[in-house]
Amino acid sequence: PTHMASSSTQVHVRPITASDHAQWLPLWKGYQEFYKANISEEVSNVTWQRFLDDKEPMHASLAWDGDVAVGLVHHIFHRSCWTEGDYCYLQDLFVLPSMRGRGIGRLLIEYVYERAREAKCSRVHWLTHETNKDAMLLYDRIADKSGFIQYRKLM
Repeated sequence: PTHMASSSTQVHVRPITASDHAQWLPLWKGYQEFYKANISEEVSNVTWQRFLDDKEPMHASLAWDGDVAVGLVHHIFHRSCWTEGDYCYLQDLFVLPSMRGRGIGRLLIEYVYERAREAKCSRVHWLTHETNKDAMLLYDRIADKSGFIQYRKLM
């Protein structure tokens, strides 16, 4: 399911192309604002270039309502010591506030599920902040909580 009906057009998801930067960047900044993060322009530029490099395991896709990008999803394929197949980490998911509640977040996640199946991944996993209650209502319907708690040490 890479398409869904919106009010008057079809919302569809597709991988980014080099010409999508001007549509991607405001969504990327909106995602950072939502999480009160400030990722430098240099890191954002490196990230963008990684998305465009076929040798990189990082991928970006946009949800389009007509010719307007209304959501983004970033995912990364990575190895696991527990399986032969890779895992797929859904790192970033964002839908414009004005477009929320229309199934676009679910559409973006299901799009990643499809990419992971095609790549023979054994799982898709992601994190969300404990305060992101609206998103968790969706996540609880389409995935399972692992029971694990994340720890991290910034370097």
